[in-house]
Amino acid sequence: MAHTLGHSQYGKAETRVVRVYRDRDPHELVDLNVSVALSGDFADSHLTGDNARVLTTDAVKNTVFAYAQEHAEAARSPESFGLVLARHFVDDVPQVTRARVRIEQHPWRRLAAGGEPAPHAFVRDGQLVRTSTVTCEAGRAHVVTGLRDLVVLKTTDSEFAGFYEDRYTTLQPTTDRVMATSVDAQWWHTGGAVEWGTAFEAARQALCEAFAASYSRALQQTLFEMGSAVLDAVPGVGEVRLSLPNRHHFAVDLSPFGLDNPNEVFFAADRPYGLIEGTVRREGAPEPGPAFDPGQGWSA
Repeated sequence: MAHTLGHSQYGKAETRVVRVYRDRDPHELVDLNVSVALSGDFADSHLTGDNARVLTTDAVKNTVFAYAQEHAEAARSPESFGLVLARHFVDDVPQVTRARVRIEQHPWRRLAAGGEPAPHAFVRDGQLVRTSTVTCEAGRAHVVTGLRDLVVLKTTDSEFAGFYEDRYTTLQPTTDRVMATSVDAQWWHTGGAVEWGTAFEAARQALCEAFAASYSRALQQTLFEMGSAVLDAVPGVGEVRLSLPNRHHFAVDLSPFGLDNPNEVFFAADRPYGLIEGTVRREGAPEPGPAFDPGQGWSA
């Protein structure tokens, strides 16, 4: 029986780069976690063990560090840094036909000293992680910006009722519940010049405002409103993909203790949880092609 090699890729995952900008005072700090995946003419390495075309993953790691110095301005944002890295691997390494660079940016903010922002001291801001995926192939670059671990909660203006019931349904309908989720969102830029920081902040604010302002009859409805808000806020975005785990908060039955609980005391359950995912597209937007990373083993 003959066997063939399907899609393959390799690279260096999670190269942690902390870039300090000392050319001005106060100092600036950028904290990036960079993963690179390369595809191309590497079949011989799998089929015969011939590594003549394999750029070592150690060289990939070294490139990330060197580019943080050589392309200092690009390293200020994950999108621009991903672009220069991905273009390098495709343009300068002949056997590479596709490079995908995934970057997580961990935010830091300045500490205060004497009532003023400290010029050289920072504290890790754990509100969210900014993400970017840049894919380059055949002279074209695709840029996807995003965020993860943005935990949001509303204490009312949320219900879940009127759902389909079968013999295994035990959940009771509710017209007033706590709704919480940890937002994982990605949005694809269709092209053109983008001020990455401004666009990211506009999208982040749109996600938060849509969650806060909307009345929710289901997390699915809220997902669509959040995605639509990003499309309205950032005209160059063609598609938004969201993954929203339902961080359930169940009202505790306090009746065994002779106490009433009018939706004030809750048990926060971490699992199992509902997972709501969906895509919101701008009407008429082109197809994203390979812009979104489909995960291990997929060629799209």
